[in-house]
Amino acid sequence: MSFAIVVINDKSQPVDGATVKLLKDNQVIKGVAANARGMALFENLQNGNYTFLISHTGYKPQTTKVYRLPSGQKRDTIRLQPLNTMLQEVSVVTRNPPIQHKDGKVVLDVEASVTNTGLSVLEILEKSPGVIVDKNGGISLQGKSGVMVMIDDKPTYLSGSDLNDMLNGMNSTQVAQIELITNPTAKYDASGNAGIINIKTKKNKQVGFNGSFTTAEGQGVYPKSNNSLVLNYRVGKVNTFFNYTLGYVKYLTDIYAYRRYYNNSNTVTAILDQPSYFAGKLFNNTIKTGLDYYITPKTTIGIALTGSTNTRNGNNTATATWLNSGGGVDSAIATTNKNDNTFKNGLINLNARHTISATQDLSADLDLLRYSIGANQDYNNHLLAPGGYNQLSQSEIPTTINITSGKIDYTLKQNSNTTLQFGAKASHSSTDNSADYQNFTGGTWTVDNNRSNHFIYSENVSAAYASWDKKKGKFSGQFGLRYEYTSYHAHQLGNAIQKDSAFSRKYGSLFPSGYLSYQADTANNFTLTVGRRIDRPAFQKLNPFYQIINKYTYQTGNAYILPQYSLNFELSHQYKNWLTNTVSFADISDYFSQIFLEDATKGILLYTQGNVGHAYNFGLSSMIIASPAHWWSFTWQAVYNHKQMKGFNGNNYTTTIDQLNLNLNNQLTLSKTYTAEVSGNYTTKMRVDLQELVYPSGQLSLGISRPVMQKKGTLRLTARDVFYTVAYEGLTTFPNATEYFKLTRDTRVVTLSFTYRFGKAYKASKRSDGSAGDVIQRVGNGS
Repeated sequence: MSFAIVVINDKSQPVDGATVKLLKDNQVIKGVAANARGMALFENLQNGNYTFLISHTGYKPQTTKVYRLPSGQKRDTIRLQPLNTMLQEVSVVTRNPPIQHKDGKVVLDVEASVTNTGLSVLEILEKSPGVIVDKNGGISLQGKSGVMVMIDDKPTYLSGSDLNDMLNGMNSTQVAQIELITNPTAKYDASGNAGIINIKTKKNKQVGFNGSFTTAEGQGVYPKSNNSLVLNYRVGKVNTFFNYTLGYVKYLTDIYAYRRYYNNSNTVTAILDQPSYFAGKLFNNTIKTGLDYYITPKTTIGIALTGSTNTRNGNNTATATWLNSGGGVDSAIATTNKNDNTFKNGLINLNARHTISATQDLSADLDLLRYSIGANQDYNNHLLAPGGYNQLSQSEIPTTINITSGKIDYTLKQNSNTTLQFGAKASHSSTDNSADYQNFTGGTWTVDNNRSNHFIYSENVSAAYASWDKKKGKFSGQFGLRYEYTSYHAHQLGNAIQKDSAFSRKYGSLFPSGYLSYQADTANNFTLTVGRRIDRPAFQKLNPFYQIINKYTYQTGNAYILPQYSLNFELSHQYKNWLTNTVSFADISDYFSQIFLEDATKGILLYTQGNVGHAYNFGLSSMIIASPAHWWSFTWQAVYNHKQMKGFNGNNYTTTIDQLNLNLNNQLTLSKTYTAEVSGNYTTKMRVDLQELVYPSGQLSLGISRPVMQKKGTLRLTARDVFYTVAYEGLTTFPNATEYFKLTRDTRVVTLSFTYRFGKAYKASKRSDGSAGDVIQRVGNGS
């Protein structure tokens, strides 16, 4: 049988997060945290006499009367009384591990890892277990490409360099947790063949006025700075919050490419040597503010406003040297490039939650999101020869994306062992992307109609889902079914040279998902998970206009690319709370891969993306979370993947690779004052694309932390990539050509940070009613 304790305060408000412990014969059997309605539910209770011990910060602990079960009473309400004195100091005696495996996902506690201090969210992902970020901005999870990145359970709707710019503009002080979800339930969007990376931003639910300030100053080759202010005020029925972050990074990217061209007899005919150096400055400002209003104990509404700006200015230099088959210089061209890029976004989120009854909940969200992206570039190609020419060109590429998204979710708890969920979602996105190129000819600037373009794209996605959760004995399971219907229309406007063109597509599909779990005994649990997912091509991949990489390398979209689908299986075994082993398999159809087209007469390589065939991924992973000594705890994860990719990409290809990703995080308690961290990761040879082999890479990071100012402040000193071993290096195979590449950034950085926490509990004036809620947990962010 089940029994529920509802915890309220002296103003009849539910106490969200109160700790309720179940006792039998004065022994603690189980502890549960009260939810947003103040309810702590205990299930599968045996016959007997029970009491409950309830506690929460700022309130007097209280022990209930004795409940004799079974009985007709199924729940009781307990009123806590506030303490007469303020809590002056809290001594934290336990710390969360930086990496945990729970509820079918890997959860990264960002603040628990000392070496995350001063990092951007993208840099945190790059060193996360099972996560790979390639040189083009693509993100892989557990060896599989195609990840949907969400922020507070909301899709970002970005990919590639735009997504990278946004994640680079977010720093670690904004983030509480990062969830790596390889097999999401039907409630989530079906996008993301490899699953979902969900970034959970910080939110405070403590009563009264409180906040924190963090500044982090780093030095690599160039300086970096990340600063944040977090404020929260909660009283009575109202909770308001204000977060501000300011970041400055001076960056560098050093790229070397060495391309060989071959004839039909596999003899080298020409060589292109291309060293490039990119340097610049990145500024980021982000403001997030909002209000939650608890209308009644059952109804909460909220609004959140988010705005951010990223400005990146750089000066790039490159040299392209043509060599003959014997290595002699034929010609050389030096390219200088000045770029000014802006990334702005704004979000309005309206949300509401209503508790219909003790067994029914209804929630709704509406998001209005706008991205404004600008890229201005000036090029000068100079022939390095006596009397050599200067070829000047410039481009202006503005992009505007408007997104409207709404969803509604309904939950029905039929009994303590059965839950039904239903929901629907609709989203509309529109993109206006123009590319204006000009060449300097005859002393004047003239429009380059061969490369100029104006692309308009509109997409609608509608979805509905249902899921059923059931527990029976040692078995528990969930089955969900989601249907998504997509329609899009794209229009490329013509000019004096290029014809006007348009294309549309409509398609719908079912996406089943679910799991079956068996609790063999108190120590061993087995879970089988199955799910079908989709990756839709981003609008940038559909846009057929040219983007200049350098004089001899262009990038373009593919209007005919289709979505790719995957079928994913996972079988995992969890031993207690410290060992998790998983076997997985994924079958991906219409696999996305780069496609390379060559203009041999001009030496130009044009790369795009298309559907090339099938990819198969067999995976093994193991995670250990242990504490060998009271001063030492560690998390270790190994992910092995055997990948096979088959397809046609100018030639018929069959490629296999065995790759291993290792991640180790050690947390050390050196004394009552100092804590430290030693962490690192290593990845063997790997493949992300059909024709690209990436060489091994890894890094070691160190950090030390201590409290100051009577534990209101924290100082941290970290060193990332101590041996400067992080590099994206490999070999790409084209039709009749190969290219060695190496990309190095400013990753060896020493950072000193200081965090100060302030505020105290606030005694609110008396109200006739009110509510505490977890609505703050649902406040979204599109930046």
